[in-house]
Amino acid sequence: MIRALLLTTICLSLFISSFSQTTTIQNIQGRKILSLNGRWNFTIDPYENGYYDYRHKPFDESASGTGGFYDDKKSANKTDLIEYNFDLSPTLRVPADWNSQADKLEFYEGTVWYRQKFTLSRQQEKKYILYFGAVNYEAHVYLNGKKLGMHKGGFTPFQFDITDKIQNGENTVIVKADNSRKQDEIPTVNTDWWNYGGITRDVFVAELPASYISDYKVQLAKADTTRLNGYVQLSDAKKNEKVIVLIPEAGIHTTVITDDSGRAVINTGIKQLKLWSPQSPKLYKVSLIHEQDTLNDMIGFRTIEVKGQNILLNGKSIFLSGISLHDENPMIPGRLRSQGDMRMMLQWAKELNCNYVRLAHYPHNEEMIRLADEMGLLVWAEIPVYWTISWENAGTYNNAQQQLTDLVMRDKNRASVIIWSAGNETPVSEQRNIFMSKLVDHARALDNTRLVAAALEVHRQGEESFVNDPLGEKIDLASFNEYAGWYWGGTPSEITKYSFNIKYNKPVIISEFGGDALAGFHADENTRWSEEYQAALYKNQFILLNKVPGLRGMTPWILCDFRSPRRQQPYYQDYFNRKGLISETGKKKMAFDVLKTYYQKIQQQYGSFK
Repeated sequence: MIRALLLTTICLSLFISSFSQTTTIQNIQGRKILSLNGRWNFTIDPYENGYYDYRHKPFDESASGTGGFYDDKKSANKTDLIEYNFDLSPTLRVPADWNSQADKLEFYEGTVWYRQKFTLSRQQEKKYILYFGAVNYEAHVYLNGKKLGMHKGGFTPFQFDITDKIQNGENTVIVKADNSRKQDEIPTVNTDWWNYGGITRDVFVAELPASYISDYKVQLAKADTTRLNGYVQLSDAKKNEKVIVLIPEAGIHTTVITDDSGRAVINTGIKQLKLWSPQSPKLYKVSLIHEQDTLNDMIGFRTIEVKGQNILLNGKSIFLSGISLHDENPMIPGRLRSQGDMRMMLQWAKELNCNYVRLAHYPHNEEMIRLADEMGLLVWAEIPVYWTISWENAGTYNNAQQQLTDLVMRDKNRASVIIWSAGNETPVSEQRNIFMSKLVDHARALDNTRLVAAALEVHRQGEESFVNDPLGEKIDLASFNEYAGWYWGGTPSEITKYSFNIKYNKPVIISEFGGDALAGFHADENTRWSEEYQAALYKNQFILLNKVPGLRGMTPWILCDFRSPRRQQPYYQDYFNRKGLISETGKKKMAFDVLKTYYQKIQQQYGSFK
């Protein structure tokens, strides 16, 4: 029995690895792309009839390798399944979640099949990549009846090389999207946000030269404003290839040479460069030129480091005046759908006098990070290692590490990103400590120019709260969540008597605090759910937190009310977490102005970094 199980596991691993994706290319929007966004036909498949036959054997294991819902009737590889018809099926918008587009899908968790047809004039000597910005959570992808592969992780990009599979003329893409929650996945079954399913971000076909620039990093050296460091990676292992790195406005024109792996190292001095900051978010046009491939990007340059209890941006101490965000539109159900939605959220943060946002609890849209670059907002970027993960499961760790890798690789050129977060509120145990420590080490190995953190928990004894999580030894910040005045500590006026005992001589970041308020509900300051209670809680939090030595920033929870199946209280919540400073109708609550005024005073103390 054990031998049979082992053989099954080996075969499954080989099967999955045979469909592995190629390394995700950097800056997809900078390529020649065909957008597949728009209306996709869909069919709901709670029994996964399109994936398994009637004996529950995957169609993928058959010789044809097709999904059961592949509908090219001209193909010799078609299956015999007939109880569907994509041509007569309704449509969903892509990119978007399915929950907000059909009433019967609002709470749905399971499989939905998507189909899109497109026409392409295939060019010889070109390569073609099918790119997905994100599909939540597990995606199986087919092109013209052949399986390209699968991907796990609902918030990171993935792609497939389709050069040998694409047809000149009409092509059909089918995606099996499954947002089922499972204990051993990242995130696990227990979260506090809506489990939006579907193809939630852009889908593109990129046309590329035979040899192209697949990846690059162009940033300042660690804590050094006088040197430019990084690399350019070609798609194939060509040695002694020349790549020109051009930043005209900064007077940089240098040629780098590839090694045996097709990688060229960038290490050049800088004479004139205006540093990126929230006050002055300067972006430079960076051009990378190799043979037939020229790639342009807009990149800002800054340094970030920790010294003692100070966070130094470009060598100057800064207070991170922040707010937390979810990737959700508060006024239109569903994920943020467009640049306009994202700009609205970040503009509200700017109106709060923020210079910093925590993009919780998973990687947000790449467009959001680029807007933060443009608008001058520092970013805490996070992966969904959240609460009670399967710490002892090797596959779960590998999943988390891959999502962290995808996040870092996607956003490593964005000046706004200053913190990689390994997770949120993970309970201390030996296995958890090993798991999280490995993630922190991995983040540093991928990128040593940014800070690494996690949102830790506090542990209370009497009127004292202790921050002594062993993970605090490894991360750069004493960053933790605390909810005095809501989940503990009595009324707002009572929380100022408490204190924090922080073990680590590091900058202190309060990654979450807050309390719920139903917009428009008014009462006295001791009445829960009222705007007055929330406003008083914020005022007294500032009295409490200003006593903390080394306090260097905060991201209260949260900018906007957001949907959550955990929040079922029928009057005050109605499936919304009401800790937002802005309601689901866009109404600013009283606490909005309280935080705005506090940040104005803080920034006056710290000078120019508004």
